[in-house]
Amino acid sequence: MKYLIIKKTPNEGEMQPPVILWFRRDLRLDDNPALQAALANGSPILPLFVHSSGGGDWQAGAASRVWRYQSLQKLDTTLRDRGSRLILRKGDPSDVIRSIAHETKATAVYATKHAAPPEEATSFEVQNLMAEMGVDYHLAEGELLYPAGSILSKSKTPYKVYGQFWKACLQAGSPELPQEAPASISAPEFWPESSSIEELRLLPSEDWGGRIIDHWTPGEEGAKVALNRFLEEGLHDYEQMREIPSKRGTSFLSPHIAHGEIGIRRVWYELERMEASGYGNADDLTRFRAELGWREFSHHVLHFFQSSTTQPFNPRFTHFPWIDDAESLEAWRKGKTGYPIVDAGMRQLWEMGWMHNRVRMIVASFLTKHLLLPWQSGARWFWDTLVDADLSNNTMGWQWSAGTGADAAPYFRIFNPTAQGEKYDPEGEYVRRWVPELASLSSLWIHKPWEAPASELQKAGLELGSGYPRPIVDHAAARERALHAFQSLREDS
Repeated sequence: MKYLIIKKTPNEGEMQPPVILWFRRDLRLDDNPALQAALANGSPILPLFVHSSGGGDWQAGAASRVWRYQSLQKLDTTLRDRGSRLILRKGDPSDVIRSIAHETKATAVYATKHAAPPEEATSFEVQNLMAEMGVDYHLAEGELLYPAGSILSKSKTPYKVYGQFWKACLQAGSPELPQEAPASISAPEFWPESSSIEELRLLPSEDWGGRIIDHWTPGEEGAKVALNRFLEEGLHDYEQMREIPSKRGTSFLSPHIAHGEIGIRRVWYELERMEASGYGNADDLTRFRAELGWREFSHHVLHFFQSSTTQPFNPRFTHFPWIDDAESLEAWRKGKTGYPIVDAGMRQLWEMGWMHNRVRMIVASFLTKHLLLPWQSGARWFWDTLVDADLSNNTMGWQWSAGTGADAAPYFRIFNPTAQGEKYDPEGEYVRRWVPELASLSSLWIHKPWEAPASELQKAGLELGSGYPRPIVDHAAARERALHAFQSLREDS
């Protein structure tokens, strides 16, 4: 996309008013169309980030705030290297932007368009306020490969099946090319007051965030390193290795993408570059592109079906007989269900703010089908504890696992957590890392310690019930209960 550069010459002795560049979930300079549009205006640019202090349902969770704390500092450094800086404020975005626009006599606001319902609502409020003030408001596409709502069926209706949606995307042509970060950014003559990063109160009160960040390098440069590492080391054998949680078989890009530290179009065209340079394994490229497609599908679905963040996409599940069981929910959260692969995943989540995708499906299936706890409870926990929390992805993932969503796994497909562990973690490497009390068990028993002979438990120094919990539910009985619940739903429909 090209922008006409219009430069306004201020009268002698007058300061040229700035335009506001409102950073949201696009904490980068590379491939940032909102920044490019602001540059094309020709006015000084005032970069702004507003940490919303409101009590909305989907304010950033604790893990996301930990990541954001680091990422905002990195963004400020990057801006300063280009002659600019980042203004930080806390409060309602509409009030803050109105105040700064009035204070600086800003002529325009530039921002990235985000498809999630809360962000769309906030953007609409800001747009209305700017219109009242006579300030131009510009939204740039940059979150997705294809603008939300632009991929429709022949009957002009939204797709509800991923395969059909992704085929239509691939037929729509290549996404727009990403644009490089500018070498410099024109600064305003007057800088409004900025809060300190500490004043935003992003970090949780307990000493938890530090452990998470030990595993990551937030920021735009960290995102570039992660992408290059994946292209050089992880893309090879991605099709086979992506399902193995003990290996670094995935891209580890999800938190960088969720916080907008790397543009999705940049990722797409780096894959194109790899293919053009002679990268030989088409299956790996196709599979990874398909994962980008699933993210795209999630955002497009939520754009059209905004109530799906809290309500089942499939209305048949509106009256599904979920159970209210706080004790089981807490055991699941803490990784104390007695099923090693489930507990390993939940403990990895708490330690890293991230969980391997295969294990996400396992723990989600366990919560909704073994425990019959509502998917919304799991979605809320993930929202608060994932550094890559994204409302569209989170909603789609949980509804898919629960069998209630668009193109979802059938409800009667119930993962056997023992079989899943034995298939995807056959030697128990993943479990040994995250459930150390089981580390000395042999591979034969590590996914089913309750079946291990007493001699094996003694040899491993393990006492079930105290050193490690017994299963909180029996798989066979839980499966029958879930199928019965589903059957009752069918009979009522």
